[in-house]
Amino acid sequence: MTGCTTHQHRIAHLALFAAVAWLCTIPAFASSQSQPENAAPSASAQQQPAPDNTKNDSGKKSRKEDHKPISSADVHDPVLWQDPGDIASKNLLFGLGGEDSQPKPPFTFLDEDKHGTNPKFDVRDGNGTKWRAKLGAEARPEVTASRLLWAIGYFTDVDYVLPDATIPGLKMHRGHSYIHNGDQVSNARFARKPDGEKRIAGWAWKSNPFIGTREFNGLRVMIAVLNSFDLKDENNAVYRDKKTGRQIFLVSDTGASFGTNTVRIKNVNGKGNAKAYAESRFITHTTPTTVDFATPGAPNKIVEETGGLLAFIYLRQRRYEWIGRNIPRADARWIGSLLSQLSHQQLVDAFRAGNFTPEETNEYVATLEQRIARLNSL
Repeated sequence: MTGCTTHQHRIAHLALFAAVAWLCTIPAFASSQSQPENAAPSASAQQQPAPDNTKNDSGKKSRKEDHKPISSADVHDPVLWQDPGDIASKNLLFGLGGEDSQPKPPFTFLDEDKHGTNPKFDVRDGNGTKWRAKLGAEARPEVTASRLLWAIGYFTDVDYVLPDATIPGLKMHRGHSYIHNGDQVSNARFARKPDGEKRIAGWAWKSNPFIGTREFNGLRVMIAVLNSFDLKDENNAVYRDKKTGRQIFLVSDTGASFGTNTVRIKNVNGKGNAKAYAESRFITHTTPTTVDFATPGAPNKIVEETGGLLAFIYLRQRRYEWIGRNIPRADARWIGSLLSQLSHQQLVDAFRAGNFTPEETNEYVATLEQRIARLNSL
């Protein structure tokens, strides 16, 4: 057994021990896990109204329902990728929406979105268009990631980074460090669904109509290219195109990108960090027919640095490692052939869209071009 393997086993054993100890300190968790499926609800559960997993009073699906992975019985005319056409002619500065669709002031604050880990809120712009704004470390890398995915044929939202925006009446319970003078935000991501598309569900990495296809394997490669490590199923979406009836499958949250291979204690340093991206591993192993990537990786340092206190994060992330493993070399080369149609300036524009500095952009593009070359050499 090699030293590396021994070290990995030590980390796994520490994580497992810590996770079991953590669960044992939560009686409610243990009780809920051991309760038979058809058992009568507890007294505390009886006092709570039944969750609405279908529709609210307006007839719309609840958030829980439209984020639940779509069942195989409900899949009809699914699509994950489309022919991107002339990749070399695409404008990666403005992306899918183009220059004219950018959010226009003045903005009207609508409400705070309290879901997820990042501060978000909804606004309506001067054209009457509704946007969801995200603040924090994920805002800039998410837009750059969407530009690259869109350029080679994967589906994305319409999104932009606004370097500065004033939102009169802005009221937030979190994210105060990103808000200045009460109503001003910087480097906020503004996103919306493409016209005529509506979210109807989520989808699961391990259960979807595209398993084994070149397009699905290509998406797995792009996850590694971007160092996108937050791969919870709830970050995937299925949109229904109202005109065609197609079900469009996409990764709707790619904010944890362009930094480290996996989650860190100070996660802000692992997202949108050009130095960390340049120093991270890319390809870890090859066979005559397959390739393994470093992203998504197991967060070994979290276990070591916390003595196992955050072992549940380690165990959760280990579930996604397969996404970057055992990918056909031919499918990885295919992604390389698509990305290599982008010019140096287009790659620069993708990072300009994320409002990265010229210095950050140069480091990012150099690393990205190296990765594209490695894919093409497989």
